[in-house]
Amino acid sequence: MGSTLKVGSTGRFGSRYGVGIRKSLLKVESRGKGGRKCPNCGSNTVKRKSKGIFHCRKCRHEFVGGAYLAQTLTGGIIQQIVSQKKFMPELVEQLEKTREAEEAGEATASEAGGNAELESRWRDRKLKGER
Repeated sequence: MGSTLKVGSTGRFGSRYGVGIRKSLLKVESRGKGGRKCPNCGSNTVKRKSKGIFHCRKCRHEFVGGAYLAQTLTGGIIQQIVSQKKFMPELVEQLEKTREAEEAGEATASEAGGNAELESRWRDRKLKGER
């Protein structure tokens, strides 16, 4: 028994184990066999060592991921959040400049609206603990 067009690599199981289990296994296998990129050097030389541990053969970087995938959906979301934190110092710097301008009495009516927006964004992020 080999693979067919519809069932792919799970054709080896025939009619055993049920359709739902075979479909979910097909999803995991197809995503797991694709190329995995190293987060350190960006090459496609990543290999799975054991459950959740991956190793890049080029730069010898070891990192953790999902059981079968180098990066899970949750890990990708967290990585995006962490990468966006680099903009926080710029926001703080801009907010401090506008506060200094307001204290000196140089703020115009148009800048005052922008300052309120900046302060509300800053307050929201501070309450969420993103600093």
